[in-house]
Amino acid sequence: MESSLVVPVIDVQNDNFKELWPAMVVAIKTSSFLALDTELSGLGNRKSLLAESIEDRYKAICHAARSRSILSLGIACYKKLDNKAADTYLVQVYNLTLLCSEEYIIEPQSVHFLVQHGFDFNKQYAHGIPYCKGNNKGGSDDQGVHIRALFTELLRARKPLVLHNGLIDMAFLYQSFYAHLPERLATFTADLSEMFPAGIYDTKYVTEFELRLTASYLEYAYKKCLTSGGTRPHVHVEFCQYAGHMSTYVDYRVCPAVASAEAQTVICPRFSAFGWCSNGTQCPLSHDTDLIILQDEKGKEDKRKKRKRHREKRRGGGDVAEDSSIFNGAPENKIAHMEVDREETPDDRQKATADPCPETEPLMDSDRNSQHNEGENMKTDREALGGHSARTDAQKTAEAGTHRAGFDAFMTGYVFAYSSVEETEAEQSWLSTCLNKVYLSGKAAPLNVVKSTFSKSSKAHMQKMEMVWGGRM
Repeated sequence: MESSLVVPVIDVQNDNFKELWPAMVVAIKTSSFLALDTELSGLGNRKSLLAESIEDRYKAICHAARSRSILSLGIACYKKLDNKAADTYLVQVYNLTLLCSEEYIIEPQSVHFLVQHGFDFNKQYAHGIPYCKGNNKGGSDDQGVHIRALFTELLRARKPLVLHNGLIDMAFLYQSFYAHLPERLATFTADLSEMFPAGIYDTKYVTEFELRLTASYLEYAYKKCLTSGGTRPHVHVEFCQYAGHMSTYVDYRVCPAVASAEAQTVICPRFSAFGWCSNGTQCPLSHDTDLIILQDEKGKEDKRKKRKRHREKRRGGGDVAEDSSIFNGAPENKIAHMEVDREETPDDRQKATADPCPETEPLMDSDRNSQHNEGENMKTDREALGGHSARTDAQKTAEAGTHRAGFDAFMTGYVFAYSSVEETEAEQSWLSTCLNKVYLSGKAAPLNVVKSTFSKSSKAHMQKMEMVWGGRM
């Protein structure tokens, strides 16, 4: 595995926002693509967010975006360097602490989660960048130094926008920095398609439907891409060197590397599957994604050997497992890749699905998805590795420090950069299949961000576009 990667994240607050403004605008305008992430004060009714009807989901998301707020915004600007090795990017990462100037709801469980992961509410209330939501309330969004003007610069840059499980993020961004959300989902997607003409990419959709990783929550996907070995060309990242006064604004985030599988602790199966555990830092089992990835690789190799033994047994006329009918009709070249373990016994399955974290789990995981729906689509029967069951204070501290909007935006951008590496000409067009497709939890098909012939853009959006583009759309 590679050496530890240290990511400089620039902390932007109300007292240095004006000073950092020119650098942020230049980074946005010169980037190849932009990755965004948000930290929110709450999500509202979780069941409504997972309604069967997508239109009902959208209504619940609108209610959350109108009544809650964005606490911090992460922006990662990825600029591809043509004069360096293939797939090398200069990356500038910003973490903006925000403070909504209007009344908003903040949910206790959101506070608990954010505090566990190092969010400083004292700093937010003392130094957060103020903003107002919805339509313009005096002033102009294309003038001055404020967060809505920065969002206007982001739109004018016409760069591809990358998010992870981005539907909720896009609704909050729209309501907070752009205009009042339209009532219909079709109108919302029509507006988005014009706001981001270079396209929207959702790395949650990419990891689920294109890369087909074992799990698709953000930290797992990032670590998996970072430690891909020889399976795909590596992405190289470079960062600006911050010296003098600028260095006081930089928060360095370390992504530690794991060299081997020795001395591993027992892995929490719930966190391994969903990227979330109800016990948080109090869980006695490991939440280390590096160990989870090592375990996944070991499990894949074990399954490959079992399938090989079974195929050899079939060729030799040996006994075939009773459940072999599940392969009937499957193409020969697909059988070896089907996630079925013939030698797994009912006792094995019972042990594998035993829950070491018996507390009641919420309906949403770290990627704001239903854990029940996620469980239908990903394999969770991972065998716990031997070792100590207690997690050290250092492990808990390291975990608490990595979850921030800025670093999450960096991870999102890295997954996208890794996914867009072109190994052969035949693969050059696959990323286009992910264009403007946003992941929907529990659904087999994504949300298509397009303007249909039956939908119109909202009046507020048309007025904003006139301001942003001066009538040139």
